[in-house]
Amino acid sequence: MQNAMMRGRLRPRELVENRVSFAGPSSELSIYDTYLPAERVGLSAGELLYCGMISGRKIIHGADEYTAEFLPQESFVMAPGAHIEIDFPDARTDCPTSCLTIEISRDRVDQICTRLNDSAPLEREFSEWRYRPDALIHTPHGQATQSLLQRLVATFSENSQDRDLLIDLGVSELVVRMLRQQTRDFLLGLCGQNPEINGLGAAVYHIQQQLDQPLDIERLCKIACMSRSRFFSEFKKHMGCTPLEFQQQLRMREARERLQRGEAVTRVCFDLGYRHLSHFSRRFHQQFGVSPKQYREQTAAESPERVD
Repeated sequence: MQNAMMRGRLRPRELVENRVSFAGPSSELSIYDTYLPAERVGLSAGELLYCGMISGRKIIHGADEYTAEFLPQESFVMAPGAHIEIDFPDARTDCPTSCLTIEISRDRVDQICTRLNDSAPLEREFSEWRYRPDALIHTPHGQATQSLLQRLVATFSENSQDRDLLIDLGVSELVVRMLRQQTRDFLLGLCGQNPEINGLGAAVYHIQQQLDQPLDIERLCKIACMSRSRFFSEFKKHMGCTPLEFQQQLRMREARERLQRGEAVTRVCFDLGYRHLSHFSRRFHQQFGVSPKQYREQTAAESPERVD
């Protein structure tokens, strides 16, 4: 992301939310740099706005009194017509707070939903693939999404023969990842409310409730009332990953929340079923880019629920 970012930093026109933009097919990439602390800076979305932090820290104030930190390797999605206000508590001239946004047309999102409903329809009880503007998306993203965002920044800012095609492919992948994340969160909520919604839902709920235990695939197949091959096929279609990957992702989400509250790294590690601290630390670093100890030190001091 450095080349595109440097273009805005060489001669910034504004010290708060200095913007450099690049147009693409049905999309637009913008990079924002802020060089001074500021509060309650407004941001509105005309179309769907996918936001990713690059460096520094923001405090987001959204609808229904929603307030949260926005940190590197996190995604925040604004629905069309949404408005938020942003604080920049740590911005400095020598260390600006930076983020990117990718504005994506609603028509493009609808087209991708239609293709997903044709190629990978959900179980009838789970409704269909669609973007849910009322469901907040603010989540850490993994290395694959981080790499995709870096690739998109490079593609938007280059001048090559295949630029528009590559942008279109990258934006499509980003939308699919966003829809899978939102749909998975939606399905997790459904399974929590009604664990017996269907066989797959019962298996998902069982994994959620047994994060400290090794996966028993044969038991999960029996709970889902499916053969082994069908269970793996249906699980990946709905959750976007294998059962083992899903368990690891839930473990990492739980670990992140507990470390943010200030719980001890060792306690979190063994409570979530890891036998070796080194294995847990390696997984956490792969997911969030920092070690569990570093993450706890960075975030726990600011949490009102700190556990010492």
